[in-house]
Amino acid sequence: MTILVITGTGTEVGKTITTAAVAATALAAGRSVAVLKPAQTGVTPDERGDADEVARLTGAVTTLELARYPEPLAPATAARRAGLAPVRPHEVAEAAAKLATDHDLVLVEGAGGLLVRFDDEGGTLADAARLLDAPVLVVASAGLGTLNTTELTGRELRHRGLDFAGLVIGSWPDDPDLASRCNVADLPVVAGTALLGAVPVGAGSRTPVDFRAAAPSWLAPDLGGSWDAEAFSVGCAL
Repeated sequence: MTILVITGTGTEVGKTITTAAVAATALAAGRSVAVLKPAQTGVTPDERGDADEVARLTGAVTTLELARYPEPLAPATAARRAGLAPVRPHEVAEAAAKLATDHDLVLVEGAGGLLVRFDDEGGTLADAARLLDAPVLVVASAGLGTLNTTELTGRELRHRGLDFAGLVIGSWPDDPDLASRCNVADLPVVAGTALLGAVPVGAGSRTPVDFRAAAPSWLAPDLGGSWDAEAFSVGCAL
């Protein structure tokens, strides 16, 4: 794949660190990587955004941010309140396609979930993925409540005719509770797609050197890594 869209089942599920892990794994394989953040919210012009964090952890990636809004809100709302122009899906698609001409892999990291609005006309990351005809990787949380949001996201992807590339657990706990352990088996069932990795909690706090060395072990071969879903299975005790 040349372009991969990365979304989450909601906010704070580990989307940015998962994006960094995919980028680091591709870089380790000798691929050139670009990371596109269409709409960055909740940061001021002098603060580091999500694309900056990916670059810090991974190193030699090209980063591009199309718009930045100061309030931590959905992009459409943040743009309207800031009196700034919103990002449109066709602009996201055009920027990603342009990056793809010079890079082996372009990662498009959304804001929040699949249907978070970019503009007041209802444009979303799903619309950009459709324009790009790009596969979508979904980052989900590990614990209680994740099955519902993951299944809803998967249903919407299929309803729109989009390629659901797989799931990654974005923040796997050091000491998983019963719900998390059971969800390892249940997530791919409700989503109807493969579980392609689990990024450990706190991965973003590692040094860049350690992060780059470990990232391939968190992702399945479909994403260029060595993670083994069967070996990872932690069981769901009755």
